Amino acid sequence: MNDQNSRSAEREPKFRVRAQHAESTVTVYQAYRPEIGRAAVLGGRFPSSWSRDRMTWVKPSFLWMMYRCGWATKERQETVLAVEISREGFVWALRHACLSHWVPALHGDRDAWKQQLRAAPARVQWDPERDLRLNPLPYRSLQLGLGGEATARYADEWIVGIEDVTPLAREMHARVRAGELERAAELLPKERPYPLDEDVLAHLAA
Repeated sequence: MNDQNSRSAEREPKFRVRAQHAESTVTVYQAYRPEIGRAAVLGGRFPSSWSRDRMTWVKPSFLWMMYRCGWATKERQETVLAVEISREGFVWALRHACLSHWVPALHGDRDAWKQQLRAAPARVQWDPERDLRLNPLPYRSLQLGLGGEATARYADEWIVGIEDVTPLAREMHARVRAGELERAAELLPKERPYPLDEDVLAHLAA
């Protein structure tokens, strides 16, 4: 990390949602095996072979997605999707989410937190954001898990569009491996702080 990026990282708050977003949508990322990914792009929706019975995790951070899927090289994660969803759906998920780990100051009794976690249709965890070399940064990136009602809403109501960004991932990876970090950075999706009312994250940021 150069000096400028280091200073920028120091100024970044530990918990903040950053995403590529437009007036009515926000972009999140997922990685799937090619059969699922291609069908989702062609149909604009996830195919019937996509499981609704398991929790699905979406990530607003492109670089965290690259860390998770190894630049689209890991098995069953070879196709990276940029899924554009409605802002209303994204905020609904956050408002109905439970933090994935117990924080006494937020939850009080551990058993009460466990009950909240079981009942919540969504959950949140914060993991270190990543730089272009996929090294951890001192601030956190949101991971949003969707299950039950949230999974159905995501699949059937919130999705506005699905794009295959695997070629982008591969081109960026090639530039990083060549040591061309500035050229790789030019390709990064423009992720900005996502505007949220304070109460939306009050039960999730700790």
